[in-house]
Amino acid sequence: MTNRAVHDSIPEIALGWHRDGRGAALATVVETWGSAPRQAGSQLVVSGDGEMMGSVSGGCVEGAVVTEAIEALADRRPRILTFGVSDETAFAVGLACGGTIRVLVEPVGEGDQALPAPLLADLVTARAQPRAVALVTDTNSWARNLIPAGGDAAVDARLKSDRSGMEEDGRFIAVHNPPLRLIVVGAVHIAQPLVSIAHTCGYATTLIDPRAAFGSDARFPGETILDDWPDDALDTLAPDARTAIVTLTHDPKLDDPALRFALRAPVFYIGALGSKKTHAKRVDRLIAAGFSEAEIGRIAAPVGLAIGAKTPAEIAVSIMAQITAALRL
Repeated sequence: MTNRAVHDSIPEIALGWHRDGRGAALATVVETWGSAPRQAGSQLVVSGDGEMMGSVSGGCVEGAVVTEAIEALADRRPRILTFGVSDETAFAVGLACGGTIRVLVEPVGEGDQALPAPLLADLVTARAQPRAVALVTDTNSWARNLIPAGGDAAVDARLKSDRSGMEEDGRFIAVHNPPLRLIVVGAVHIAQPLVSIAHTCGYATTLIDPRAAFGSDARFPGETILDDWPDDALDTLAPDARTAIVTLTHDPKLDDPALRFALRAPVFYIGALGSKKTHAKRVDRLIAAGFSEAEIGRIAAPVGLAIGAKTPAEIAVSIMAQITAALRL
């Protein structure tokens, strides 16, 4: 089972509230235009007593969405809401940033047009395994299906791009990919704030360090820690295009095997701690091992954005920022 941050656990929270008898309505951003604060697929869950988790905007429209969600729980019907700065109620529920969003609000449970609880349970199970799936809602008929990767061309395209959205035929495809992964080689001091920040950003993290004194549960409570040699551990983990790898040990005996593996893997980010002088020596070793300058150029070193970071926490922030830039820009 994959541990997800609270803000990325909205389907799980919705299912739990429904099963506890509190009622649950899911609100999902289905379309955006302009400077919308949240992307399509962003979710908010509302209970029957008005408690909410998640968000569909920067706080601009949540109050109106909660009101509509409670009404949806009463009449058992979904609805699509539109909010924009041009609305007559712009001051109360509009988007101050100037964008426009459409939000799907749907009650969980009973009702011909409601989101069936068994389907939501199947989604939660798929997310826990984890498997790449999409919850597809036909906004014309309110029919819903859970479609895995390989089951539909439009779904596959959206899973690949990691972008939920509306199709021209009126289907809303909500993408549920497995969490992004961060693999950290070296359970050093910087790794402690780094894995914490990564969790907040929605990453599943794994630490690799064969040195028992470093990779201990006491230093990293609740973290997945592998004590195999880095290249063996990476082979087991099978990093893919949704994976970032960072080496932090400063020890060529540990960093180099990890980097040699990473350079042959389809990961989206590779970072290595060390000074320019340290990296120059690293480059020489990798060239001697048969890697080209273009291949070695994939390594971000010295790791992290140049923000003048000094403390372990600041360095971790710079690393996570650079990972984010590699993923999003």
